[in-house]
Amino acid sequence: MSFVSDPTIAIVTGVSHQKGIGAAICKELAKCGIDIFFTYWEAEEGWLDYFSKEIKNRNVRCFGIEIDLSKKDSPDFLMDVVTNKMGVPTILVNNAAYSTRDGYQKLNADILDKHYAVNVRATCLLSALFVQQIKEVQLKFGRIINITSGQAQGPMVGELSYVASKGAISAFTLSLSAEVAPLGITVNAVNPGPTDTGWMTSEQKEEMLLKFRLGRLGQPADAAHLVSFLASKNAGWITGQVINSEGGFLRQ
Repeated sequence: MSFVSDPTIAIVTGVSHQKGIGAAICKELAKCGIDIFFTYWEAEEGWLDYFSKEIKNRNVRCFGIEIDLSKKDSPDFLMDVVTNKMGVPTILVNNAAYSTRDGYQKLNADILDKHYAVNVRATCLLSALFVQQIKEVQLKFGRIINITSGQAQGPMVGELSYVASKGAISAFTLSLSAEVAPLGITVNAVNPGPTDTGWMTSEQKEEMLLKFRLGRLGQPADAAHLVSFLASKNAGWITGQVINSEGGFLRQ
């Protein structure tokens, strides 16, 4: 796949463990020769050095930073660090997410605010700063890819705050895409469906497996392949979309 700028720099948020979707996205983009700047939060000791080395072994530049995206100033700080270390990024993957179980009996303002801070505010502000930089240097190329969770495909019981915040990002994706299209920037979202990133028990895997029409569980690489395509020049005619790439998952 082809990319426009040289070098091409991608920011990927929420890359905190080896089995995650964020890690798979970084690896896939690095295979395409894209320099990587990733963020993580509360990862295992040594994660920064370990994962940076793995990505650099693909002959690209790689930097990472631990950052709490729930802080109001974190988007500005992150963009400053990226541009100072690497240059102006042309790919932004908003993968970081905050999620806890709630439901109507647990729902309160604190839980809602924690979801909003990471899932909505950080994503929106990072996207706006990303566009501003691309406009300033007149690159006429940019890719924003938001990771969402299929909240429009069916109910997600016991996850009201998460659903509300991710639903906001689906709406944001559509409106931002229209606003920035004249700048050559596309904005899309990917719903990878239930993905085997280490959170499923063996019982959950057996139950989930019966719901996938394609006969297997979703893997982080599945989402990464789609993100890599959307980040490329070849996907320049796709914008404002929420792509439900979930293996024919049966929600009922």
